[in-house]
Amino acid sequence: MYPEDLKYTSEHEWVRTPGEHEGSVRIGITQYAQDALGDIVYVSLPAVGDALTAGETCGELESTKSVSDVYAPVTGEVVAVNDALDATPELVNNDPYGSGWLFEVVPADAGAAEGLLDAAAYQAEIGA
Repeated sequence: MYPEDLKYTSEHEWVRTPGEHEGSVRIGITQYAQDALGDIVYVSLPAVGDALTAGETCGELESTKSVSDVYAPVTGEVVAVNDALDATPELVNNDPYGSGWLFEVVPADAGAAEGLLDAAAYQAEIGA
């Protein structure tokens, strides 16, 4: 249920190394998070060029149930956002680990993702 090749945060984001852009990591939300949110109807993401600080809010996901913050899992610069989510935010629900990714960041520290949870630790944290 939770891909072994990803790293995870306590706030239910995942990080895939490497991203599509050189030196970047790709970020999205977990199956657990999208299940809890319900049908996502709007996505607000950081802009390309934005500087993010790990643990700080950098976006929002609005669902039919609530609005949830997206937190930066690593410190760095945004180099890509998933523009497809503007027209089809439900991609986050339908494919959270694939076409529903949120944005990519070039981390300020190349080993930043190493401090995150592995799949087993994340599953233990959420009681899966």
